[in-house]
Parts: sequence; structure tokens; C-alpha cells
Amino acid sequence: MPVLSAPKIQQISQSADPKQGIIRAVGDLSGVDVFSDLVLIGTYIRSEKTGSGKLILPKEYLEEDEHQSKTGLVLKSGPLAYGDWEDDDARGKNATLHTWVAFAIKDTWPCQINGAPCRFVPYDKLRARLNDPKTVF
Repeated sequence: MPVLSAPKIQQISQSADPKQGIIRAVGDLSGVDVFSDLVLIGTYIRSEKTGSGKLILPKEYLEEDEHQSKTGLVLKSGPLAYGDWEDDDARGKNATLHTWVAFAIKDTWPCQINGAPCRFVPYDKLRARLNDPKTVF
């Protein structure tokens, strides 16, 4: 059986701002409750245009990002999404809303929410907070 890619991949890749592209593609999350220590991540999809803006990547390349991307945007966190090693001031700060994070693909559960590619990641499996999602690939 073929794997179906998320229908909103191209929408995300065409957005001038990847953060806003993911937020718009995922849409309303009020009906999604994240449990325990899990963090809901919107999967980073690179821009369909190359750096020069002259070439447009084929859809197949963008679909591969859904499965291979190691970075994403924090969309929601469960009530226990913090580390025992963190003090009260830093508790849960590694997964604050709308921050870019890096993770190992093997530690995640991929899914689609409202047609957008997402992943659930245990808080302690987040590997880095990033200023730019293109930093890690």
C-alpha cells in the first residue's frame, strides 16, 4: 500500500514565512489535547524555491521532507512536557509555543493533523532549540 503524503505540504513550502505556513496549514488545534510529556511538532518543509529563487523543487522532494525532516515548530505541549533535570525557572522552556526544535526521527510518531504533517515527540527526546529550522538537515 502506498504512503500518502500530507495534502498541505505544498501550501507550507510556498509560504514566505515557514513558521506562519505551518501555523496556517495546521489550523485550529483547540480540539487536540496533547497528553503526558509529548510535544506536538509541525514538520518543517523547506521552501519550494531554491535560494536563488530561480528553481522550483519537484513535489516529490518536498514530500520527502515530511519523512526526513529533523526539525519542526512546537505547536502544543502536554501537561508533563518538562524535564526532571530542569529547575523551576527553566521548566518546559525547551518546548515553548512556536519555537523551532530538532529531534531524531526515530523518536517521533508521525501523523497528519488537518492535512498538515506533524510529529509527536517526547519532551526529553528534543535535541536542540533552533533560531532557524534550516540549521539542521
